[in-house]
Amino acid sequence: MLNRERNHDGRPGVKHDRDRDTVRKILHSLPFSLTQAQQKAWADISGDMEDARPMHRLLQGDVGSGKTVIAALALAKTAENGFQGCIMAPTGILAQQHLETLTEFFKDTGITINILTSNTKTSERREILQKLEDGSLQVLVGTHALLQEDVMFAHLALVVTDEQHRFGVNQRAALVNKSEYAPDVLIMTATPIPRTLALTVYGDVETTVMRGMPPGRKAVETLCYTGDMRQKVYAGMVRQIRAGRQVYVVCASIEESEAMEGIRSVNDVYEELKRTWLKDIPCGLLHGKMKPAEKDAVMEEFAEDKLKCLVTTTVIEVGVNVPNATLMIVENADRFGLAQLHQLRGRVGRGDKQSYCVLLTDNREPDNLARLTVLHNSNDGFELAHQDLELRGAGQLFGLRQHGLPDLRLADILRDTDVLLAARRDAQHVLARQDLRQEMLRGAENLFDGHFSGIFNS
Repeated sequence: MLNRERNHDGRPGVKHDRDRDTVRKILHSLPFSLTQAQQKAWADISGDMEDARPMHRLLQGDVGSGKTVIAALALAKTAENGFQGCIMAPTGILAQQHLETLTEFFKDTGITINILTSNTKTSERREILQKLEDGSLQVLVGTHALLQEDVMFAHLALVVTDEQHRFGVNQRAALVNKSEYAPDVLIMTATPIPRTLALTVYGDVETTVMRGMPPGRKAVETLCYTGDMRQKVYAGMVRQIRAGRQVYVVCASIEESEAMEGIRSVNDVYEELKRTWLKDIPCGLLHGKMKPAEKDAVMEEFAEDKLKCLVTTTVIEVGVNVPNATLMIVENADRFGLAQLHQLRGRVGRGDKQSYCVLLTDNREPDNLARLTVLHNSNDGFELAHQDLELRGAGQLFGLRQHGLPDLRLADILRDTDVLLAARRDAQHVLARQDLRQEMLRGAENLFDGHFSGIFNS
Protein backbone atom coordinates (compact mmCIF):
# COMPACT_ATOMS: atom_id res chain seq x y z
CA MET A 1 0.00 0.00 0.00
CA LEU A 2 2.79 2.42 0.96
CA ASN A 3 4.74 1.41 -2.14
CA ARG A 4 1.73 2.21 -4.35
CA GLU A 5 1.33 5.61 -2.68
CA ARG A 6 5.01 6.40 -3.20
CA ASN A 7 4.68 5.55 -6.89
CA HIS A 8 1.49 7.60 -7.30
CA ASP A 9 2.44 11.02 -8.60
CA GLY A 10 -0.91 12.78 -8.46
CA ARG A 11 -2.12 11.93 -11.96
CA PRO A 12 -5.92 11.52 -12.12
CA GLY A 13 -7.38 8.05 -12.55
CA VAL A 14 -9.83 7.13 -15.30
CA LYS A 15 -13.46 6.36 -14.46
CA HIS A 16 -14.93 4.16 -17.21
CA ASP A 17 -18.66 3.93 -17.92
CA ARG A 18 -20.59 0.70 -17.46
CA ASP A 19 -20.26 -1.85 -20.28
CA ARG A 20 -21.73 -0.55 -23.51
CA ASP A 21 -22.33 -1.86 -27.05
CA THR A 22 -18.75 -2.89 -27.92
CA VAL A 23 -18.20 -5.03 -24.83
CA ARG A 24 -21.69 -6.52 -25.10
CA LYS A 25 -21.11 -7.30 -28.79
CA ILE A 26 -17.88 -9.19 -27.99
CA LEU A 27 -19.62 -11.13 -25.21
CA HIS A 28 -22.50 -12.11 -27.53
CA SER A 29 -20.21 -13.10 -30.40
CA LEU A 30 -17.96 -15.41 -28.35
CA PRO A 31 -18.12 -19.01 -29.64
CA PHE A 32 -18.40 -20.14 -26.01
CA SER A 33 -20.02 -19.04 -22.76
CA LEU A 34 -17.80 -17.59 -20.06
CA THR A 35 -17.19 -19.99 -17.20
CA GLN A 36 -18.34 -18.94 -13.74
CA ALA A 37 -14.74 -18.13 -12.86
CA GLN A 38 -14.40 -15.93 -15.95
CA GLN A 39 -17.67 -14.15 -15.18
CA LYS A 40 -16.45 -13.42 -11.65
CA ALA A 41 -13.08 -12.18 -12.96
CA TRP A 42 -14.77 -9.86 -15.45
CA ALA A 43 -17.12 -8.51 -12.75
CA ASP A 44 -14.08 -7.69 -10.56
CA ILE A 45 -12.14 -6.00 -13.35
CA SER A 46 -15.09 -4.15 -14.88
CA GLY A 47 -16.02 -2.85 -11.43
CA ASP A 48 -12.46 -1.66 -10.83
CA MET A 49 -12.41 0.18 -14.15
CA GLU A 50 -15.66 1.98 -13.30
CA ASP A 51 -14.02 3.41 -10.17
CA ALA A 52 -12.06 6.67 -10.37
CA ARG A 53 -9.24 5.09 -8.37
CA PRO A 54 -6.71 3.31 -10.60
CA MET A 55 -7.13 -0.45 -10.80
CA HIS A 56 -4.23 -2.61 -9.58
CA ARG A 57 -5.39 -6.20 -10.04
CA LEU A 58 -3.59 -9.51 -10.37
CA LEU A 59 -5.52 -12.05 -12.46
CA GLN A 60 -4.30 -15.57 -11.72
CA GLY A 61 -5.57 -18.30 -13.99
CA ASP A 62 -4.20 -21.79 -14.36
CA VAL A 63 -2.73 -22.72 -17.75
CA GLY A 64 -5.53 -22.76 -20.33
CA SER A 65 -8.15 -21.16 -18.05
CA GLY A 66 -9.03 -18.41 -20.55
CA LYS A 67 -7.39 -15.22 -19.25
CA THR A 68 -6.98 -13.64 -22.70
CA VAL A 69 -10.72 -13.17 -23.23
CA ILE A 70 -10.87 -11.23 -19.95
CA ALA A 71 -8.01 -9.00 -21.15
CA ALA A 72 -9.88 -8.53 -24.45
CA LEU A 73 -13.01 -7.32 -22.62
CA ALA A 74 -10.94 -4.88 -20.53
CA LEU A 75 -9.19 -3.50 -23.62
CA ALA A 76 -12.54 -3.19 -25.43
CA LYS A 77 -14.00 -1.35 -22.44
CA THR A 78 -11.23 1.23 -22.43
CA ALA A 79 -11.52 1.63 -26.23
CA GLU A 80 -15.29 2.22 -26.18
CA ASN A 81 -14.72 4.88 -23.52
CA GLY A 82 -12.42 6.77 -25.89
CA PHE A 83 -9.10 5.69 -24.38
CA GLN A 84 -6.18 3.49 -25.39
CA GLY A 85 -4.95 0.23 -23.92
CA CYS A 86 -1.86 -1.92 -24.34
CA ILE A 87 -0.80 -5.44 -23.47
CA MET A 88 2.87 -6.31 -22.97
CA ALA A 89 4.07 -9.91 -23.33
CA PRO A 90 7.54 -11.30 -22.54
CA THR A 91 8.20 -12.82 -26.00
CA GLY A 92 7.52 -11.94 -29.62
CA ILE A 93 5.75 -15.22 -30.26
CA LEU A 94 3.36 -14.68 -27.33
CA ALA A 95 2.71 -11.09 -28.43
CA GLN A 96 1.84 -12.35 -31.93
CA GLN A 97 -0.53 -14.94 -30.46
CA HIS A 98 -2.22 -12.22 -28.40
CA LEU A 99 -2.61 -10.10 -31.53
CA GLU A 100 -4.26 -12.93 -33.45
CA THR A 101 -6.59 -13.82 -30.57
CA LEU A 102 -7.58 -10.20 -29.84
CA THR A 103 -8.11 -9.44 -33.54
CA GLU A 104 -10.59 -12.33 -33.66
CA PHE A 105 -12.39 -11.08 -30.54
CA PHE A 106 -12.52 -7.49 -31.91
CA LYS A 107 -13.85 -8.53 -35.31
CA ASP A 108 -16.67 -6.23 -36.50
CA THR A 109 -16.28 -3.90 -33.48
CA GLY A 110 -14.23 -1.19 -35.22
CA ILE A 111 -11.49 -1.37 -32.57
CA THR A 112 -8.10 -0.65 -34.13
CA ILE A 113 -5.23 -2.90 -33.01
CA ASN A 114 -1.60 -3.46 -33.98
CA ILE A 115 1.62 -5.02 -32.71
CA LEU A 116 5.04 -3.57 -31.93
CA THR A 117 8.10 -5.76 -31.38
CA SER A 118 11.82 -5.54 -32.09
CA ASN A 119 11.07 -7.22 -35.45
CA THR A 120 8.64 -4.52 -36.63
CA LYS A 121 9.91 -2.91 -39.85
CA THR A 122 11.02 0.72 -39.60
CA SER A 123 8.36 2.10 -41.96
CA GLU A 124 5.59 0.14 -40.23
CA ARG A 125 6.88 1.18 -36.82
CA ARG A 126 6.80 4.85 -37.83
CA GLU A 127 3.18 4.51 -38.91
CA ILE A 128 2.20 2.72 -35.68
CA LEU A 129 3.83 5.40 -33.51
CA GLN A 130 2.04 8.16 -35.46
CA LYS A 131 -1.38 6.51 -35.00
CA LEU A 132 -0.62 5.83 -31.36
CA GLU A 133 0.26 9.47 -30.74
CA ASP A 134 -2.79 10.88 -32.56
CA GLY A 135 -5.10 8.42 -30.79
CA SER A 136 -6.38 6.57 -33.87
CA LEU A 137 -4.74 3.31 -32.73
CA GLN A 138 -6.75 2.09 -29.75
CA VAL A 139 -5.00 -1.14 -28.71
CA LEU A 140 -1.30 -1.92 -28.97
CA VAL A 141 0.16 -5.36 -28.35
CA GLY A 142 3.89 -5.65 -27.85
CA THR A 143 7.01 -6.82 -26.09
CA HIS A 144 9.75 -4.80 -24.38
CA ALA A 145 9.59 -2.64 -27.53
CA LEU A 146 6.64 -0.80 -25.91
CA LEU A 147 9.06 0.62 -23.34
CA GLN A 148 11.15 2.65 -25.80
CA GLU A 149 11.05 6.41 -25.27
CA ASP A 150 9.54 7.28 -28.64
CA VAL A 151 6.49 5.07 -28.00
CA MET A 152 3.97 7.71 -26.89
CA PHE A 153 0.23 7.30 -26.33
CA ALA A 154 -2.44 9.96 -26.72
CA HIS A 155 -4.73 8.66 -23.98
CA LEU A 156 -3.38 5.50 -22.34
CA ALA A 157 -5.85 4.32 -19.68
CA LEU A 158 -5.21 0.56 -19.37
CA VAL A 159 -1.93 -1.35 -19.08
CA VAL A 160 -2.06 -5.15 -19.19
CA THR A 161 1.12 -7.12 -18.51
CA ASP A 162 1.23 -10.84 -19.17
CA GLU A 163 3.51 -12.86 -16.86
CA GLN A 164 4.63 -9.68 -15.07
CA HIS A 165 7.47 -11.42 -13.20
CA ARG A 166 9.28 -11.65 -16.55
CA PHE A 167 9.72 -7.87 -16.52
CA GLY A 168 11.82 -5.79 -14.17
CA VAL A 169 10.32 -3.28 -11.74
CA ASN A 170 11.62 -0.28 -13.71
CA GLN A 171 10.32 -1.70 -17.00
CA ARG A 172 6.80 -2.06 -15.63
CA ALA A 173 6.90 1.46 -14.20
CA ALA A 174 8.14 2.87 -17.52
CA LEU A 175 5.03 1.59 -19.30
CA VAL A 176 2.59 2.87 -16.67
CA ASN A 177 4.28 6.29 -16.80
CA LYS A 178 3.53 6.73 -20.52
CA SER A 179 0.17 8.28 -19.68
CA GLU A 180 -1.24 11.62 -18.58
CA TYR A 181 -3.46 9.54 -16.27
CA ALA A 182 -2.75 7.02 -13.55
CA PRO A 183 -3.82 4.11 -15.77
CA ASP A 184 -5.64 0.99 -14.69
CA VAL A 185 -3.18 -1.89 -14.35
CA LEU A 186 -4.10 -5.54 -14.95
CA ILE A 187 -1.45 -8.19 -14.31
CA MET A 188 -2.09 -11.63 -15.77
CA THR A 189 -0.23 -14.75 -14.78
CA ALA A 190 -0.56 -18.49 -15.23
CA THR A 191 1.84 -18.88 -12.32
CA PRO A 192 -0.44 -20.22 -9.56
CA ILE A 193 0.90 -18.21 -6.65
CA PRO A 194 -0.48 -19.38 -3.29
CA ARG A 195 -2.68 -16.75 -1.65
CA THR A 196 -0.24 -15.81 1.10
CA LEU A 197 2.64 -15.42 -1.33
CA ALA A 198 0.45 -13.26 -3.57
CA LEU A 199 -0.53 -11.06 -0.61
CA THR A 200 3.10 -10.77 0.46
CA VAL A 201 4.66 -10.14 -2.93
CA TYR A 202 1.75 -8.20 -4.46
CA GLY A 203 0.59 -6.61 -1.20
CA ASP A 204 -0.72 -3.49 -2.93
CA VAL A 205 -2.67 -5.43 -5.56
CA GLU A 206 -6.18 -6.90 -5.48
CA THR A 207 -6.19 -10.55 -6.55
CA THR A 208 -8.67 -12.51 -8.67
CA VAL A 209 -8.20 -16.25 -9.09
CA MET A 210 -9.74 -18.16 -12.01
CA ARG A 211 -9.91 -21.88 -11.37
CA GLY A 212 -11.05 -24.55 -13.80
CA MET A 213 -10.92 -24.92 -17.57
CA PRO A 214 -13.28 -23.86 -20.35
CA PRO A 215 -15.59 -26.66 -21.58
CA GLY A 216 -14.09 -29.09 -24.12
CA ARG A 217 -10.55 -29.10 -22.74
CA LYS A 218 -9.26 -32.61 -22.02
CA ALA A 219 -6.97 -33.06 -19.04
CA VAL A 220 -3.39 -33.90 -20.02
CA GLU A 221 -2.49 -37.46 -19.01
CA THR A 222 0.81 -37.44 -17.12
CA LEU A 223 3.08 -40.50 -16.97
CA CYS A 224 6.32 -40.97 -15.04
CA TYR A 225 9.04 -43.42 -16.15
CA THR A 226 12.63 -44.18 -15.21
CA GLY A 227 15.40 -44.00 -17.80
CA ASP A 228 15.18 -47.67 -18.80
CA MET A 229 11.89 -46.83 -20.57
CA ARG A 230 13.45 -44.02 -22.61
CA GLN A 231 13.59 -45.93 -25.91
CA LYS A 232 9.95 -47.00 -25.63
CA VAL A 233 8.95 -43.42 -24.87
CA TYR A 234 10.75 -42.13 -27.95
CA ALA A 235 9.18 -44.87 -30.07
CA GLY A 236 5.81 -43.56 -28.87
CA MET A 237 6.93 -40.06 -29.87
CA VAL A 238 7.50 -41.21 -33.45
CA ARG A 239 4.03 -42.82 -33.53
CA GLN A 240 2.48 -39.52 -32.45
CA ILE A 241 4.37 -37.66 -35.19
CA ARG A 242 3.40 -40.24 -37.84
CA ALA A 243 -0.23 -39.70 -36.76
CA GLY A 244 0.15 -36.01 -37.65
CA ARG A 245 0.85 -34.60 -34.20
CA GLN A 246 3.75 -32.53 -32.85
CA VAL A 247 6.01 -33.06 -29.85
CA TYR A 248 8.09 -31.10 -27.32
CA VAL A 249 11.20 -32.62 -25.76
CA VAL A 250 12.23 -30.48 -22.77
CA CYS A 251 15.72 -30.57 -21.23
CA ALA A 252 17.05 -29.09 -17.99
CA SER A 253 20.29 -27.58 -19.35
CA ILE A 254 21.71 -26.12 -22.54
CA GLU A 255 25.18 -27.65 -22.40
CA GLU A 256 26.77 -30.57 -20.58
CA SER A 257 28.76 -29.60 -17.49
CA GLU A 258 30.56 -31.33 -14.63
CA ALA A 259 28.41 -29.43 -12.15
CA MET A 260 25.31 -31.10 -13.60
CA GLU A 261 26.54 -34.64 -13.95
CA GLY A 262 23.97 -37.02 -15.40
CA ILE A 263 21.90 -34.20 -16.93
CA ARG A 264 21.03 -34.68 -20.60
CA SER A 265 21.69 -31.30 -22.22
CA VAL A 266 19.41 -29.90 -24.90
CA ASN A 267 22.27 -29.84 -27.43
CA ASP A 268 23.15 -33.50 -26.80
CA VAL A 269 19.54 -34.68 -26.91
CA TYR A 270 18.91 -32.75 -30.13
CA GLU A 271 21.97 -34.27 -31.85
CA GLU A 272 21.13 -37.75 -30.57
CA LEU A 273 17.50 -37.62 -31.75
CA LYS A 274 18.49 -36.27 -35.16
CA ARG A 275 20.83 -39.25 -35.59
CA THR A 276 18.28 -41.81 -34.44
CA TRP A 277 14.54 -41.49 -33.88
CA LEU A 278 14.13 -38.21 -35.81
CA LYS A 279 16.51 -39.05 -38.66
CA ASP A 280 13.90 -38.34 -41.36
CA ILE A 281 11.65 -36.05 -39.32
CA PRO A 282 12.04 -32.24 -39.29
CA CYS A 283 12.93 -31.06 -35.80
CA GLY A 284 14.14 -27.82 -34.24
CA LEU A 285 16.39 -26.70 -31.39
CA LEU A 286 15.39 -23.90 -29.01
CA HIS A 287 17.16 -22.50 -25.94
CA GLY A 288 17.83 -19.26 -24.10
CA LYS A 289 21.28 -18.57 -25.54
CA MET A 290 19.90 -18.16 -29.06
CA LYS A 291 19.24 -14.65 -30.37
CA PRO A 292 15.60 -13.47 -30.04
CA ALA A 293 15.13 -13.46 -33.84
CA GLU A 294 16.43 -17.06 -34.04
CA LYS A 295 14.10 -18.19 -31.24
CA ASP A 296 11.10 -16.52 -32.88
CA ALA A 297 11.94 -18.11 -36.25
CA VAL A 298 12.13 -21.62 -34.75
CA MET A 299 8.90 -21.15 -32.81
CA GLU A 300 7.16 -19.83 -35.91
CA GLU A 301 8.19 -22.91 -37.88
CA PHE A 302 6.91 -25.16 -35.10
CA ALA A 303 3.63 -23.21 -34.86
CA GLU A 304 3.19 -23.58 -38.65
CA ASP A 305 3.75 -27.37 -38.40
CA LYS A 306 6.95 -27.20 -40.46
CA LEU A 307 8.80 -28.76 -37.53
CA LYS A 308 7.35 -31.91 -36.01
CA CYS A 309 9.49 -31.97 -32.87
CA LEU A 310 10.93 -29.14 -30.80
CA VAL A 311 13.89 -30.00 -28.55
CA THR A 312 13.98 -27.17 -26.06
CA THR A 313 14.69 -25.86 -22.59
CA THR A 314 12.12 -24.14 -20.38
CA VAL A 315 11.97 -21.10 -22.68
CA ILE A 316 8.66 -22.55 -23.92
CA GLU A 317 7.04 -22.69 -20.47
CA VAL A 318 5.10 -19.45 -20.94
CA GLY A 319 2.62 -18.57 -23.63
CA VAL A 320 3.36 -20.98 -26.48
CA ASN A 321 0.09 -22.06 -28.07
CA VAL A 322 0.36 -24.91 -30.60
CA PRO A 323 -2.91 -26.90 -30.49
CA ASN A 324 -1.43 -29.68 -32.66
CA ALA A 325 1.24 -30.49 -30.03
CA THR A 326 -0.07 -33.50 -28.10
CA LEU A 327 3.04 -34.93 -26.42
CA MET A 328 5.67 -33.48 -24.13
CA ILE A 329 8.66 -35.50 -22.95
CA VAL A 330 10.62 -33.99 -20.05
CA GLU A 331 14.16 -35.29 -19.61
CA ASN A 332 15.61 -35.29 -16.06
CA ALA A 333 12.19 -34.31 -14.71
CA ASP A 334 13.55 -34.55 -11.16
CA ARG A 335 15.49 -31.33 -11.80
CA PHE A 336 12.29 -29.28 -12.07
CA GLY A 337 9.82 -28.10 -9.45
CA LEU A 338 6.30 -29.50 -9.49
CA ALA A 339 4.83 -26.12 -10.37
CA GLN A 340 7.27 -25.59 -13.23
CA LEU A 341 6.50 -29.05 -14.62
CA HIS A 342 2.81 -28.17 -14.46
CA GLN A 343 3.50 -24.94 -16.33
CA LEU A 344 5.44 -26.85 -18.99
CA ARG A 345 2.69 -29.44 -19.22
CA GLY A 346 0.31 -26.62 -20.08
CA ARG A 347 1.96 -26.30 -23.51
CA VAL A 348 0.14 -29.49 -24.62
CA GLY A 349 -3.55 -30.25 -24.40
CA ARG A 350 -4.47 -26.97 -26.08
CA GLY A 351 -6.54 -28.60 -28.83
CA ASP A 352 -9.34 -31.16 -28.82
CA LYS A 353 -7.05 -34.23 -29.01
CA GLN A 354 -5.96 -36.23 -25.97
CA SER A 355 -2.48 -35.09 -24.92
CA TYR A 356 0.28 -36.62 -22.83
CA CYS A 357 3.18 -35.45 -20.67
CA VAL A 358 5.90 -38.05 -20.02
CA LEU A 359 8.33 -37.39 -17.16
CA LEU A 360 11.65 -39.22 -17.53
CA THR A 361 14.04 -39.48 -14.59
CA ASP A 362 17.22 -41.42 -13.85
CA ASN A 363 16.82 -40.67 -10.14
CA ARG A 364 15.24 -43.78 -8.62
CA GLU A 365 15.05 -42.43 -5.07
CA PRO A 366 11.57 -43.27 -3.67
CA ASP A 367 11.02 -39.67 -2.51
CA ASN A 368 11.73 -38.36 -6.00
CA LEU A 369 9.42 -40.86 -7.70
CA ALA A 370 6.69 -40.09 -5.15
CA ARG A 371 7.08 -36.35 -5.81
CA LEU A 372 6.73 -36.78 -9.59
CA THR A 373 3.74 -39.07 -9.13
CA VAL A 374 1.90 -36.09 -7.62
CA LEU A 375 1.71 -34.66 -11.16
CA HIS A 376 0.09 -37.87 -12.38
CA ASN A 377 -2.64 -37.42 -9.78
CA SER A 378 -3.31 -33.68 -10.04
CA ASN A 379 -3.93 -31.07 -12.74
CA ASP A 380 -4.59 -28.29 -10.21
CA GLY A 381 -1.77 -25.77 -10.49
CA PHE A 382 -2.63 -24.09 -7.18
CA GLU A 383 -2.42 -27.35 -5.25
CA LEU A 384 0.88 -28.18 -6.97
CA ALA A 385 2.29 -24.71 -6.29
CA HIS A 386 1.54 -25.11 -2.59
CA GLN A 387 3.30 -28.48 -2.50
CA ASP A 388 6.22 -27.00 -4.45
CA LEU A 389 6.42 -24.17 -1.94
CA GLU A 390 6.70 -26.68 0.91
CA LEU A 391 9.37 -28.68 -0.93
CA ARG A 392 11.47 -25.96 -2.53
CA GLY A 393 10.77 -22.65 -0.78
CA ALA A 394 9.32 -19.38 -2.09
CA GLY A 395 12.50 -18.25 -3.84
CA GLN A 396 12.49 -21.29 -6.11
CA LEU A 397 8.77 -21.29 -6.97
CA PHE A 398 8.75 -21.65 -10.77
CA GLY A 399 12.44 -20.75 -10.80
CA LEU A 400 11.39 -17.14 -10.27
CA ARG A 401 14.54 -16.22 -8.34
CA GLN A 402 15.88 -14.98 -11.67
CA HIS A 403 12.66 -13.31 -12.74
CA GLY A 404 11.90 -10.53 -10.31
CA LEU A 405 9.96 -12.04 -7.39
CA PRO A 406 11.80 -10.90 -4.26
CA ASP A 407 12.94 -13.19 -1.48
CA LEU A 408 11.11 -12.74 1.82
CA ARG A 409 13.75 -11.21 4.04
CA LEU A 410 12.02 -11.37 7.40
CA ALA A 411 9.76 -14.45 7.43
CA ASP A 412 9.11 -17.98 6.26
CA ILE A 413 6.02 -17.91 4.09
CA LEU A 414 4.70 -21.30 5.21
CA ARG A 415 5.66 -21.32 8.87
CA ASP A 416 4.65 -17.69 9.39
CA THR A 417 1.46 -17.52 7.29
CA ASP A 418 -0.75 -16.30 10.15
CA VAL A 419 1.84 -13.74 11.25
CA LEU A 420 2.24 -12.42 7.69
CA LEU A 421 -1.50 -11.94 7.27
CA ALA A 422 -1.82 -10.30 10.69
CA ALA A 423 1.12 -8.00 9.88
CA ARG A 424 -0.55 -7.00 6.63
CA ARG A 425 -3.78 -6.09 8.46
CA ASP A 426 -1.84 -4.11 11.07
CA ALA A 427 0.13 -2.28 8.39
CA GLN A 428 -3.09 -1.26 6.64
CA HIS A 429 -4.45 0.06 9.96
CA VAL A 430 -1.26 1.99 10.71
CA LEU A 431 -1.04 3.54 7.23
CA ALA A 432 -4.63 4.74 7.51
CA ARG A 433 -3.66 6.98 10.47
CA GLN A 434 -1.22 9.81 9.80
CA ASP A 435 0.22 9.91 13.35
CA LEU A 436 0.88 6.16 13.45
CA ARG A 437 2.22 6.19 9.89
CA GLN A 438 4.99 8.68 10.67
CA GLU A 439 5.93 6.82 13.85
CA MET A 440 6.08 3.51 11.93
CA LEU A 441 8.24 4.96 9.15
CA ARG A 442 10.74 6.42 11.63
CA GLY A 443 10.90 3.15 13.57
CA ALA A 444 11.34 1.04 10.44
CA GLU A 445 14.13 3.25 9.11
CA ASN A 446 15.94 3.17 12.48
CA LEU A 447 15.53 -0.59 12.80
CA PHE A 448 16.44 -1.65 9.26
CA ASP A 449 18.67 1.26 8.22
CA GLY A 450 19.41 1.07 4.46
CA HIS A 451 17.59 -2.26 4.13
CA PHE A 452 14.24 -0.49 4.54
CA SER A 453 14.56 1.31 1.22
CA GLY A 454 15.65 -2.00 -0.33
CA ILE A 455 12.21 -3.42 0.41
CA PHE A 456 10.74 -0.91 -2.05
CA ASN A 457 13.34 -1.64 -4.71
CA SER A 458 12.98 -5.41 -4.74
